[in-house]
Amino acid sequence: MNDSIRFILNGEDIALIEVGPTETLLDFLRLKRRLTGTKEGCAEGDCGACTVLVGRLADGKLAYESVNACIRFMGSLHATHVVTVEHLAGRDGALHPVQQALVDCHGSQCGFCTPGFVMSLYGLWLTTEKPGRREIEKALQGNLCRCTGYEPIVKAAEQVSLMRPSALFDPLERTRSEIIARLWAMQASGTIRIGTGEDRLIVPASVQALAEVLSQEPDATIVAGATDVGLWVTKQMRRLSPVVFINHLSELQSIIESEDGVTIGAGVSYTRAFEAISKKIPALGRLIDRIGGEQVRNMGTIGGNIANGSPIGDSPPPLIALGATLTLRSLQGQRKMPLEDFFIAYGKQDRRPGEFVESVFVPYPKGTSRFAAYKVTKRRDEDITAVLSAFLLTLDDAEMVTDIRIAFGGMAATPKRARTVEAELIGKPWTEATIDAARHAFDADFQPLTDWRATAEYRQLTAKNLLTRFYLETVGAPAELKRFEEVA
Repeated sequence: MNDSIRFILNGEDIALIEVGPTETLLDFLRLKRRLTGTKEGCAEGDCGACTVLVGRLADGKLAYESVNACIRFMGSLHATHVVTVEHLAGRDGALHPVQQALVDCHGSQCGFCTPGFVMSLYGLWLTTEKPGRREIEKALQGNLCRCTGYEPIVKAAEQVSLMRPSALFDPLERTRSEIIARLWAMQASGTIRIGTGEDRLIVPASVQALAEVLSQEPDATIVAGATDVGLWVTKQMRRLSPVVFINHLSELQSIIESEDGVTIGAGVSYTRAFEAISKKIPALGRLIDRIGGEQVRNMGTIGGNIANGSPIGDSPPPLIALGATLTLRSLQGQRKMPLEDFFIAYGKQDRRPGEFVESVFVPYPKGTSRFAAYKVTKRRDEDITAVLSAFLLTLDDAEMVTDIRIAFGGMAATPKRARTVEAELIGKPWTEATIDAARHAFDADFQPLTDWRATAEYRQLTAKNLLTRFYLETVGAPAELKRFEEVA
């Protein structure tokens, strides 16, 4: 039971005793199972041509999510149900309503991306009875098409919401109880270890087992969602061993809300975090909606984004501005610190050998404090940050700045506070003149680099302009461009 990765592929039980630590689900499906409906497009989680559904038990329920097979490692699939496009047809071979709607609405041209769209729409069809336009577009953020212009695909999604035959028709609804029982039977009783030497993967049975593994393997690569680590393999061709998978650990999946804030476990996905955060911190919820596509948000975790320490990671700047606290854990116990202190230098974080990120506490903005987060990219959705800023402002009754926290990503080797700018603003009236006088202080805080996403000059000017934008929004000026349906 503890020497194999066991899961269900469509309707078949799979047990793998020989599997590489960085073998992807896409390669397994296409090369070993000849399920070629799942396509390889970008191999980096961008285009969605490889989209499949993965179901996992949580709180006794079976939930399916769309994921990118190209960056999903096989070691993360234990006790899951993997569903590919080949599984959707009816018993008599009839098309599923999602597939039929794409035919009826001419949602496919060259057809390469179509299976991925089918699976994303199928995931939406399973969870949302009558999705609106915004929900449809959100579900399709992670799917790219060069032919159709998307409108026929959106129309197909609208049509299929009206096509709901009996549950006995749908392959997942028809077998849900059976699949739940089979997945329960696959639960591992202990830590799974596969491979030897330079080709090993480990699936700890618990958080305590994870701490024990890392005490023995301090240089192991920890993988939660693999939305970044996956590219180390598919683009940089890096060999990783051992790889320790943690996405199944329920102890890292907790979301604990209190009056003061929310504690998010390191294994909580962006999708689940959105549900808790968007209620109390709407601006942060809107930012999460722009992190990758639906598939990436279903896989990626806030804890992983923090632990990776990228200077263009989307979650650290707003969490730093909010005053988040990080909890690390090892066999020696827990260690807490302000999140901003975790980032030391490029590629270097304050994580001792054997430690892992356990959770992050995110305080809610208090009283009349005003919070905003802005992400600047070349395209609005599913793009990597050029500059990301976050602001938390507190004013007194006389509109004087009593406190302000400003954090940026993409401006330095780590996510970083703009402390000189903050000092220029604290104790001053919150006016346009104050903002204009403080803009020069960015030159003391940041010396950004030029890369293919933006020049240093563009980044510096953008940072200054984002402060001005924040000011304009706090005084009610229309500083943000709205989509048509938001103002119509």
